[in-house]
Amino acid sequence: MEQDFAAHTPKLGFGLMRLPKTKDGAIELNETAEMVDRFLAAGQTYFDTAYVYDNGASEEAARKTLVERYPRERYTLATKLCAWAGNPTEQEAKAQFTTSLERTGAGYFDFYLLHALQAGNYQLYDQYGIWDFVKEQQQKGLIRHWGFSFHASPALLDRLLTDHPETEFVQLQINYADWEHPDIAARENYEVARRHGKPVIVMEPVKGGALANPKPEVAKLFTDCNPAASAASWAIRFGASLPGVVTVLSGMSNLAQMDDNLSYMRAFTPLSAEERAVVRRVQELLGQSKAIGCTGCRYCVDGWH
Repeated sequence: MEQDFAAHTPKLGFGLMRLPKTKDGAIELNETAEMVDRFLAAGQTYFDTAYVYDNGASEEAARKTLVERYPRERYTLATKLCAWAGNPTEQEAKAQFTTSLERTGAGYFDFYLLHALQAGNYQLYDQYGIWDFVKEQQQKGLIRHWGFSFHASPALLDRLLTDHPETEFVQLQINYADWEHPDIAARENYEVARRHGKPVIVMEPVKGGALANPKPEVAKLFTDCNPAASAASWAIRFGASLPGVVTVLSGMSNLAQMDDNLSYMRAFTPLSAEERAVVRRVQELLGQSKAIGCTGCRYCVDGWH
C-alpha cells in the first residue's frame, strides 16, 4: 500500500541545494525568503535540505527564511544524514541529527533520509547502526517518515529494499535524459522501487540545470509542440507524471526559476500522450550522444561536503 503522505504532497518540491548567493558566496537570504513566500503562496509545501549542503548554511537558511516565518503546519521539511562525507565516526554521524534539529529549529522532520547511498559507502550505514538510529528517532516523534537517497545500481537498490523493507520511500535521480543511461539507470531504479511498493521522490529532474538549456534540435521539438512551455517544464513534468512519484525536487536558484516552475506546477497536469511522444523522440536524439552529463552534485568526489 502506498504511504498516505504520497497522496497529500504537492508535486513540486523546493530543493535547497542551489540557493541564490551573494558576491561573497553566502546564501542570499532576502531573495530566498521571497522564493519561499511564492512557493507557499502557490500551495506547495515540500522543502528539501541536508546536513552537508553549503556546510550547514542551507539548513540555517531554512530556519531563517521558512521555520522562523511560518507556522510549522504550513510546510514539510526534509533533511539528510551523511555517514560518509568527511569520514565521520559513528558518534559524529549520529550527532548530525541533533545538529540538523538545532540548525533548522524545526522541532521534528517530516522526512528524513540516509544520504546518497552508493556502492562505496552504504556499508557505513550498517556499520554505524544508522538504520536503527533513524527508526529510534521516529519512535520519539522527531521523524515522521524516513527513507534514503540513492546513486547506484538497480541490483544494490533491490538488495537494500529487501534488507530494509520498512523503508518508507526512496529518492532517485530521474530525468528524461538519464532514463536509459547505463550508469545512472533511472528507469531500472524507478522500477525496482515500484516493485517494492515504495513511493519515489525525484531529484535532479533538470540534470543540474542542463535540461533547462537543451541542444537546439531538442529545443525545437519542445517548441514545436508547445511554444509557451519552458524546456525546464518538460523535464520537471516528466518526473512528476510517473506513477508513484511523491514530489519532484527543483533546486531553484532565483526568483525567475521559481516563477517558471510555479507557472506549470501550481496546477500540475501530467504529460499528454502527444507530449510523451515528443519526450520519446528527444530521448532517441540524446541516445545518439556519448557525452556523460554532470549535475554538479559532487557526490562522486572524495571527502565531498
